[in-house]
Amino acid sequence: MRTRYAAPLAVAASAAAAVGYGAGIELRAFRLRTVSVPVLPDGAAPLRLLHISDLHLTPGQRRKQEWVRSLDRLEPDFVINTGDSLAHPDAVPSLLHALGPLLDRPGAFVLGSNDRFAPQLKNPARYLLPDTGKRFHGAPLPWRDARDGMAAAGWMNLSNARGALRVRDIEVALAGVDDPHIRHDRYDEVAGPVGSAVGLPLGVVHSPEPRVLDRFAADKYRLILAGHTHGGQLRLPFYGALVTNCGLPRSRARGLSRWGGAWLHVSAGLGTSPYAPVRFCCPPEATLLTLTATR
Repeated sequence: MRTRYAAPLAVAASAAAAVGYGAGIELRAFRLRTVSVPVLPDGAAPLRLLHISDLHLTPGQRRKQEWVRSLDRLEPDFVINTGDSLAHPDAVPSLLHALGPLLDRPGAFVLGSNDRFAPQLKNPARYLLPDTGKRFHGAPLPWRDARDGMAAAGWMNLSNARGALRVRDIEVALAGVDDPHIRHDRYDEVAGPVGSAVGLPLGVVHSPEPRVLDRFAADKYRLILAGHTHGGQLRLPFYGALVTNCGLPRSRARGLSRWGGAWLHVSAGLGTSPYAPVRFCCPPEATLLTLTATR
């Protein structure tokens, strides 16, 4: 009798331990990823770009807020936030506190679906099934307050918009779209090839849907930043992400890869839905990208 139940009990115990580790330890093991990307003109001095994404903040997440504030010590030349910053109707003050000193640096942002709509309790097995395109939204969140707070500090709103930053001696030509995951993207409003004289053409989007990435690459953007995937959130050794929750292949769920003629960086992000507070083999992260000359 003992032998009969030993294996199932061992599996159950292992699963419970994994869930406990993912919810109790890894979820709060914030880390900084560093990567170098050759995208600047020949001979240009390096730039430091801080990419943050998917904070999914609630007011009580003080450790996360202070960790994000501490990133200012890296002295980035500019900051890009690829959305899903909110997870609670009272989280805007927490967001602005978390960004704090980073808002004094040049920056830009786009919004994600979870900036607009509160998270809902869902069957997690849905993420393992084919995407039907149907979206079930929670109550509206104060996304306008988040948008206006970042914009008032000087960050550029790139939700279906173009803009430019002068970062040291480099002209950064920016274009972004609102979240393709909920079909708010309007790429036609920012479409058009980037001039060859631009120092750094940079595309920004929350959900890295291939149809949008293709257009950025076709318009000669050299670097595209995105979030949304949480790096898979649950990853298996030697297999990687189980899902990406978008059209992106699993192999590109986090980190740096090539997309056509562009570099694509997907952040695994810093949070999760409050209803699925587990990460496994995929710690929460921000990324410091050192942008270098192509030669």
